Amino acid sequence: MITRKYIVQLICCLTLGFFLAQESKASVTLVQNMDQYKTATKSLIPGDTIMLANGIWKDAELILQGNGTLEKPIVLIAETPGEVFLEGKSNLSIGGNYLIVKGLVFRNGFTPSSEVISFRIDSENLAFHSRVTECVIDDYNNPDRNAQDTWIMMYGRNNRFDHNHIEGKRNVGVTMAVRLNSEQSQENYHSIDHNYFGPRPVLGSNGGETLRIGTSTYSLTNSYTEISNNYFDKCNGETEIISIKSGKNVIKGNVFLESKGSLTLRHGNGNIIEKNIFLGNGVAETGGIRVINAEHQIKDNYMQDLSGEDFRAGITIMNGVPNSPINRYHQVKNVTISNNSLINVASVELAVGSDGERSARPENITLEKNLIISENAADIFKTYDKIDGIHFVDNQSNFQSTLIDKGLETTEIKLEKGSNGLLYPTDLSIQAGAPRDLRVLSIDETGTNWYVKKSKEIVFDVGKKIKVSPGLNQISDALSGAQTGDILELEPGMYEQTKVLDITFPVSIVAGQDARISFEGNSLFEIYNGGALSVTGVKVTGKNAADAAGNAVIKINRSGTLRNYKLKIEKSEFTDMSVNHSFNFLEASSGSFADTIEISNTNFKNFTGSILALNKEKEDLGKYNAEYILLTENRFESIGGVIADIYRGGTDESTFGPYVLVQNNQIIDAGNNSRNKTDSSFYLYGTQWLVLTGNSFLNSAPVKVIEMVGTPYSLFEKNQFDQTKQIIHSKNQVIK
Repeated sequence: MITRKYIVQLICCLTLGFFLAQESKASVTLVQNMDQYKTATKSLIPGDTIMLANGIWKDAELILQGNGTLEKPIVLIAETPGEVFLEGKSNLSIGGNYLIVKGLVFRNGFTPSSEVISFRIDSENLAFHSRVTECVIDDYNNPDRNAQDTWIMMYGRNNRFDHNHIEGKRNVGVTMAVRLNSEQSQENYHSIDHNYFGPRPVLGSNGGETLRIGTSTYSLTNSYTEISNNYFDKCNGETEIISIKSGKNVIKGNVFLESKGSLTLRHGNGNIIEKNIFLGNGVAETGGIRVINAEHQIKDNYMQDLSGEDFRAGITIMNGVPNSPINRYHQVKNVTISNNSLINVASVELAVGSDGERSARPENITLEKNLIISENAADIFKTYDKIDGIHFVDNQSNFQSTLIDKGLETTEIKLEKGSNGLLYPTDLSIQAGAPRDLRVLSIDETGTNWYVKKSKEIVFDVGKKIKVSPGLNQISDALSGAQTGDILELEPGMYEQTKVLDITFPVSIVAGQDARISFEGNSLFEIYNGGALSVTGVKVTGKNAADAAGNAVIKINRSGTLRNYKLKIEKSEFTDMSVNHSFNFLEASSGSFADTIEISNTNFKNFTGSILALNKEKEDLGKYNAEYILLTENRFESIGGVIADIYRGGTDESTFGPYVLVQNNQIIDAGNNSRNKTDSSFYLYGTQWLVLTGNSFLNSAPVKVIEMVGTPYSLFEKNQFDQTKQIIHSKNQVIK
């Protein structure tokens, strides 16, 4: 009988140096271009090596097909690992037996097909006993964020994907997936190990998983894929970091660092989750393990400082759908959750999702010998239905729970760092929690040793300071010579802009004193893909703007933004945007997405339109235009439209936001324009987290809040309403 252990050992020994040493007479062919490559790969025999010459290979669709052997694999390698760049519309497909690919870098382009690296050539030619190692895919995205593709797709059996560097996927589609859509790809015993899955930014829609094993259609089929010793660094695409949709997989020894979402057992039975480490560092929405379906073992995992709740709790056990269709929620049954450490996680949630459809409660679930430590000894358990099918045995905690009547021993527990850097009880007699010898994978053990892992987050004010004098188009002239992170410092005086300020990279505009800006076009700023804007201390008037409907101070380019942008406005003033109707401050576009919009201590006066028009995703598919919208200490006066028009429609539960904070603002005469079809001063549709506190409203249209999906949180506190109706708040129905 061929066992998993045998298969993994067999694949792990397939190192390039070993095979080249064994086959001293192997054919090694250096190719310089695609014509030479096609010739060299026409008749490959066991032991052949194709070497791609260093340099840029543009629009290279590489196909590697052949049948090597265990002793004599067929190899495709870079002349120098990391110095062969696949750019433009390039991809790689492999099919056959005992193939190895090593050392390629995909960048500056996107796949012309649905996959960048595919373990098949077509439906009849899959890869078996093959390996892709030490390759890089970095920011290799279709420029349309709504265009769907997958970077790595595994088919066939007994393949290995290891020591690769994968980061920066921004468009729709799972980063990496294993397919089980044919008998040849089922019970596959693949190994996915020692990879660096680098940052994936929030997508703002479904389809942002980093890794998926199977699909709902084949979810009752076993995959036997092992996911081990990978590093998931800020993988924030959507609520499912890893989505398991098949059975008999092992997820072991991985590290999840500040990754929003959870490891989700979405479909399939009999999976083993063990010895993984989840480190949230207090970052919002960082989670642990979400449990659905049956027969799972969840043991010896370590979770610390996770802030997520609901689907992103430290442990989430879902309610199921009775007699569930294959694509919904099967009942959680016969699951053991043992010897896990949950240190300062926000919550442990049970029977989550309970509603008229999801009424099948968890059955025969055992939580045993887990260590659950809560900061300030607060009760972190939440339940949404009866939990009589969940049994607690010998768990240790530092708090008393009103929901758990036995099996949760409460005592004062002091913690100290072990030699592995993790926290353990100082009292050695406490046997609950993760093993004291749990190994913490180092980031340097993953990916390649020649491709740098560095942050690519948008950061303002890291470049040079550029002095700008008043006058005609002086700001655009200075901007043309600026670079990422530069600061344009405006001297006192009047600035006239007949040219739109195209924002194509992160830049700051700062005025310490009385700098005034007038513009004559349909907008002052236009943010393009890759752009981000910070504005401090300026005064902008729209008196000279074009006499046209639909003007905006800031527009997001109609093509959308593949890269999430940031907008920060503080201590500024924007007035007289009233030369025609529907003059907005910020006009988003379909396919654009802001990571953060932060506006503070700023005055807005005389707008015929809205301040934030974040309502361009109307397909009701869970998409929206901004993740965090923060409005604090501002004054809004004579705003004809809506101060914030935010829309997130549909019933999809895979996304996080929008998050909205409206605090300590003055709102005077807002939302009263006859063109304002919402009849509101704030129109917040489908927000997932809302705090509206300390604001004063005078002679304004009411605030309208419509909760439509998930378990949204809304807080209204210390707001004053003078000649203004109270907040209109509804759930699951549109307010007319």
